[in-house]
Amino acid sequence: MTELIPRRQPVWRAPMGALVAAISLTMPWVGSHAQVQTAQMLQNYQGGQGTLQQQQQQQSQQQQITTGGDAYGQETGGPVRLRQQGASQNNNTRNGVGPDANGYLREPRLPYRPGEFELFVNKLAGTLPVLAPDGKITLDDTSVRRFGAELVTPELAGEQGADFMPQVPADYLITPGDEIALTIWGSVDADLRLVVDRAGRLNIPRVGSVLVSGVRYGDLPSLLNQRVAQVFRNFQLSVSLGQLRSIRIYVTGFTAKPGSYTVSSLSTVVNGLMRAGGPSAAGTFRNIELRRAGKLVSRLDLYDLLIKGDRSGDRVLQPEDVIHIGAVGTQTAVIGSVNKPAIFELKKGETVDDVLRMAGGLTAVADRGRLSVERLDERIGARVSQLRLPEDLNQTPSSGDVLRAFSAVEATLPQDKQNKRVRIEGEVARPGDYILPPNSSIGDAIRVAGGLTPNAYVFGTEFSRESVRMTQQENYERALRDLETEFAKRTSTQRALTADEAAIQASQGSGATRLIERLRAVRPTGRIVLQLDPVAAQLPDLVIESGDRIYIPSIPTSVGVFGSVFNGGSYLYSNDRKVTDYVRLAGGTTRGADDGSAFVLRANGSVVSARQSSGFFSGGNLDVPALPGDTVFVPEELNKTTFLQSAKEWTQILYQFGLGAAALQTLKN
Repeated sequence: MTELIPRRQPVWRAPMGALVAAISLTMPWVGSHAQVQTAQMLQNYQGGQGTLQQQQQQQSQQQQITTGGDAYGQETGGPVRLRQQGASQNNNTRNGVGPDANGYLREPRLPYRPGEFELFVNKLAGTLPVLAPDGKITLDDTSVRRFGAELVTPELAGEQGADFMPQVPADYLITPGDEIALTIWGSVDADLRLVVDRAGRLNIPRVGSVLVSGVRYGDLPSLLNQRVAQVFRNFQLSVSLGQLRSIRIYVTGFTAKPGSYTVSSLSTVVNGLMRAGGPSAAGTFRNIELRRAGKLVSRLDLYDLLIKGDRSGDRVLQPEDVIHIGAVGTQTAVIGSVNKPAIFELKKGETVDDVLRMAGGLTAVADRGRLSVERLDERIGARVSQLRLPEDLNQTPSSGDVLRAFSAVEATLPQDKQNKRVRIEGEVARPGDYILPPNSSIGDAIRVAGGLTPNAYVFGTEFSRESVRMTQQENYERALRDLETEFAKRTSTQRALTADEAAIQASQGSGATRLIERLRAVRPTGRIVLQLDPVAAQLPDLVIESGDRIYIPSIPTSVGVFGSVFNGGSYLYSNDRKVTDYVRLAGGTTRGADDGSAFVLRANGSVVSARQSSGFFSGGNLDVPALPGDTVFVPEELNKTTFLQSAKEWTQILYQFGLGAAALQTLKN
């Protein structure tokens, strides 16, 4: 009990110490609790009362064991408080302040540098990685990488995970450096965090040292209970591991950063690989060795973890273990219509079927009848060959082979082998969508729809095709780009001498911009003009394509006249009238009309223009018979000039002509 009493005491306090010693010697039946209380009274009297250092502890896998009494067989009057001598706050916690989440120094990240074969595969797949100015390789989601690179490569895996295992296995061996969190309640009140010393012992106040090195974690509660029960009774205790010890391991071979690493005692081979950056481009994923004391302990195949989720080969590390990464084996890439395009490392005897299984199989839209293989060892010959499925699934790929799965929907099938989906609307007996066999014609489609009605206007049939619409759209966009370029050139080459001319040019530029925007909003329809006679009774025998649309309107009864006329609108059709007659019905053209540019849009989509019959000195006319459904349009004249402007221009021309004639006469004389 002398350790509880200050060593230096005033002379007048010595008798109290002697009294306590005498009581403990002459009355051995007094319980240990009474002796401790007497000593605490002495400390209170001397003004040196201590405080109990309480710390937070982890409560995983707590095991409670109950006993009774104390070592002397006496019932205690209150709980005995066990104080941890020299306890200090441990600030280097796993979740506290430190270099990283593990408490270890953070390793510098190395940029992800794909190997030569990986660059070659990305080039074939059209997803070549880009080398950034800082030396790092930037990869997007479509890039083809080594299978498993995301797991062990820090650049792809994101923030490095902590070596954290919330549940300590029961077969974990206690060794020097481990921290034991011991809690006792009942007749004893203790909340201790004890560290196993280098001798492998745990020093418990009032109990003594306990040899725990080499003891299984599952057997530790019973061992400590047995030892504490030699001193106290009627108590319960719980034991858990606090801060784990650190161990040093070595990562060698083909890794991004070989060397020694400090990890927690619960770290596994995969944790060690992640700390070292994983296998390099020349390292293997299939043959990772764990060596201990110069002997081979186990081999780890990371594909078992990545593909099957099997961690049985992931052993817990021990101090001075060596993780050795061998050279990469046979590499084969799979690109195209597979669920996981990647570069796979193969073991001896694995086939094309195994490679497809590693890639997650073919996609739902893949062509399941064939694969292409590009062999590097046949670069002088054909180089690219085809594998038939499933006959060639048992072939063994060579190193550097690139397998490509094809999509069954991207390539367009020949028209003579696919059924046709056609929509028929308008004046037919049964309008709707129909599926027709290959090589079907428009006539076959009309017959399937029940034939034409008596009111059908065959000449005005609208026949639209999707492939034609796409071609029209491309040509239309090309024409718009050319027009926009022409406007830009004209604006940049014009020079303004006055402010008025500059304002006019700015107005013309804004008008051209608005015109381009309005033209971009127009979308082609894909309509094909059928060269039919106005009195035709049937459609031409044209082979249809999937997606075609046939609309047969009813016989129209009017002709439309619009544009620069006095009264634009629709007028009742008459067989004996011409286009000019309908223009006169609309009041004729206005003074600002451009008669020479008038045109007629027929019901079948064709156009008849006045310029088709115009000459240099004649304006042309539309003196042609009108047809049902015609639309006549008379545009407005754009470049308008007044009489005075025209007279001035002609005067300048005649003046220049006269000067030229006079000069010639002078030279002649």
